[in-house]
Amino acid sequence: MAQRAVWLISHESGTPLCGIVKFSRRYPTVEKRAKVFNGASYVPVPEDGPFLKALLFELRLLDDEKDFLESRDSCSHINKTSIYGVPVGGEELWPVVAFLKNGMIYACVPLVEQTLSPRPPLISISGISQGFELLFGVQDFLSSGQKTDSELNTKLSQLSDLLLQTCPFGTLLDANLQNSLDSINFASVTHLQKQPAWKTGTYKGKPQVSISITEKVNSMQYDKQEIADTWQVVGVVTCKCDLEGSMPNVTISLSLPTNGSPLQDILVHPCVTSLDSAILTSSSIDAMDDSAFSGPYKFPLTPPLESFNLCYYTSQVPVPPILGFYQVKEEEVQLKITVNLKLHESVKNSFEFCEAHIPFYNRGPITHVEYKASFGQLEVFREKSLLVWIIGQKFPKSMEISLSGTITFGAKNHEKQPFDQICIGGTAYLKLHFRILDYTLTGCYVDQHSVQVFASGKPKISTYRKLISSDYYIWNSKAPAPVTYGSLLL
Repeated sequence: MAQRAVWLISHESGTPLCGIVKFSRRYPTVEKRAKVFNGASYVPVPEDGPFLKALLFELRLLDDEKDFLESRDSCSHINKTSIYGVPVGGEELWPVVAFLKNGMIYACVPLVEQTLSPRPPLISISGISQGFELLFGVQDFLSSGQKTDSELNTKLSQLSDLLLQTCPFGTLLDANLQNSLDSINFASVTHLQKQPAWKTGTYKGKPQVSISITEKVNSMQYDKQEIADTWQVVGVVTCKCDLEGSMPNVTISLSLPTNGSPLQDILVHPCVTSLDSAILTSSSIDAMDDSAFSGPYKFPLTPPLESFNLCYYTSQVPVPPILGFYQVKEEEVQLKITVNLKLHESVKNSFEFCEAHIPFYNRGPITHVEYKASFGQLEVFREKSLLVWIIGQKFPKSMEISLSGTITFGAKNHEKQPFDQICIGGTAYLKLHFRILDYTLTGCYVDQHSVQVFASGKPKISTYRKLISSDYYIWNSKAPAPVTYGSLLL
């Protein structure tokens, strides 16, 4: 797992090249390995100028590039992965990991340890996940506390030294660049045990290990026969290991109940020392079957000092936690709405909070509301043209609730009223916001007794779980709605 090159590019429309390379780093030793591994399919990493122009062209960010190109813009070339093939000098440099965030393009070229013809499956290229981890770490470092251009330039000037520590010879050791920066000024301390180069400090105090599993569920529900509802769970396991010694070893196991949904698309932190191949090969791209690996998922690791994300995963749960039905009928200046929500019987009926936000775009302010709710309370934000149905902390015993009402709107004021380019006419949605503590939709959990710690002292083990709604939309079934399909997650 290594990177051939890394770039930070500022996207600036109106400049001659529409962008400026703010930082670049090449790893010649990794480039020599790429030449050996790729053989006849090897394409060298270009200089900054040609790469900048080629990447902006591929990302459709050039000011003068408006024409349709079959090789780049056809439906068969829709990019879902932030991984591109960049044309350079009559050849194509692949894979290039690149994404745009807050006006900055983050890009790198992972090492592929095999021939590129034919192209290997993305899931078999371990350097891609490491590349994402590195770029996300750089993004977090640049965005933390940044307020002015001078602060950004200061952080950019620090990158070169930081990457010597966190990514020597193109191999990522620690994606937390801020922690590495803080540790540069640490006083040197003599240790009885050999201190690893990537870990510049040690912990002194009461030993404790904290493990938190957070799952986010998103859903698009239509209540239409011709359009399938979609839903997805994305999880992250966050750890903080306060353990004495320079090289404490920890093994954390994620477990599933008998009816739990297998974890897929697992990405792990670089501190994990070894991994069962069945964990890495479980992919949401493949059809689910009875032989899917269902754990336990063991992660032996040497933890860093700071809090870190042990792993990310997705899961194909059989049903969404809340099924919804939403209808809107327009009658002159009034709208009649009907909402039905049903909590699935397998879901824990104990919420920290649960609300349904019902916005109305491209209309005047709300002047009058008549409603009937079988459960909960309704709040009206007139100027924002928004209804908030506060469901509370529990669904009733029937697990079903309903809301119906008539909303009257005043005259439009284009400067003050909310506008949306999608919600035109009858196209409208309801968005659910909820959080359930001590629960995960997959059933994933950490047994405190399964956590193995090889360090001095008996640590206190703390585990937490929670399920949070993310983009959880229920669309008006009486009007057109944007359609989503399951995206490819790496």
